[in-house]
Amino acid sequence: MKPRTAVWITGVGAMTPLGDDYEEIADNLLAGRSGVRSVSGFDVSQHPSQIAAQIGKIRCVPGWDPAEFYSLFRLEQLTLWCCYEALRDAGWWERREELRVGLVLGLGAEWLTLWDSDAHRGGTSVFGSQADAEPLASSTQRKLRLNGPALSVAAACASGNYALAQARRWLELGWVDVCLAGACDAGVTALGLAGFGNLRALSRRNDQPEAASRPFDRGRDGFVLGEGGAIFVLEAAETARRRSAHVYAEVAGCGASSDAHNMVIPSPDPEPATAAMRQALADAGVAPAEIDYINAHATSTPVGDIAETRVLEAVLGPAVWKVPVSSTKSMTGHCLTAAAAVEALACLIAMQRGALPPTINLEDADPDCALCHVANEARPRPVRVAVSNSFGFGGSNTCLVLKAVSG
Repeated sequence: MKPRTAVWITGVGAMTPLGDDYEEIADNLLAGRSGVRSVSGFDVSQHPSQIAAQIGKIRCVPGWDPAEFYSLFRLEQLTLWCCYEALRDAGWWERREELRVGLVLGLGAEWLTLWDSDAHRGGTSVFGSQADAEPLASSTQRKLRLNGPALSVAAACASGNYALAQARRWLELGWVDVCLAGACDAGVTALGLAGFGNLRALSRRNDQPEAASRPFDRGRDGFVLGEGGAIFVLEAAETARRRSAHVYAEVAGCGASSDAHNMVIPSPDPEPATAAMRQALADAGVAPAEIDYINAHATSTPVGDIAETRVLEAVLGPAVWKVPVSSTKSMTGHCLTAAAAVEALACLIAMQRGALPPTINLEDADPDCALCHVANEARPRPVRVAVSNSFGFGGSNTCLVLKAVSG
């Protein structure tokens, strides 16, 4: 049997509420800074939740006419910037047309975001069909002149992990030379805030924005909307070695399952999400005790955080008291479709910096969420194996295992 192709991450492009480049995001993440503020850009006076973790002005891709770039919808600007920055970081930007560069984008509610943005500008496209609107994966491929296959995946909060798994498979099959994979979301809009607010899913701690997202804390009252994105360059280890590329980590294991329980409520049965974690660990050849860090999905909802705790208890067994766990949504908010990608980025930062990002605002840990928490302050620790859970609306469960690469 032919050995599986090792796939490495060699480039990162990101913009989050904690910054718009890798180093700035890493500094703020490990400093435990919150990106949550009162919402700006539209009127929130009638909304029950008036806070979010927003990104700033998106950088224009070099060589692009600024007027043309900023005429695009924000989600498209964000996607183009992250893809460009990932290719530039990996050293492939100038050579991208010589290669089969694939693209797998995690995108949820793509048309809803476009309609909402158009309405904010005074447009009326929400009231009519948009048969001539080009899918974002297709337009990104065309505008960046990429020569490989392009695909979008929509699995709610788990989309980014699915994108990384699909990109790894394309490389294993030899369909692409290099692959861009990740997810972006610009869901802090009036419609997004109203929809999740009416579900009573959002924190209403409007007078304390920075303290509102508090995963695993007894005082949590819902999640905080976030936005942003992270796109990664994946390539075969052999290719990366040959060109002496800088390597962030190996995409070592992926697992997925479905609850098929409820559109928005986590399943009370931990088994489906447990299966996704076990599948990812088996794929990576990692035992629970070998995990150095887990980035939890934990969104700061009363039900969801407890449900994930039951999953971790089942998977880790006795190691549950030793394996450090944190939720970086306490700082970035819940970036929705981009959540898994942004949290994979947090794992890379932990590995590169040798420090575990904290769960901030964890002042009174819920006894039903008894884990080895990294509470409030980053913890120095070498990270060879990092695990990221993303459990999306509709029961889309994914787990990603990243391994450090020696040499």
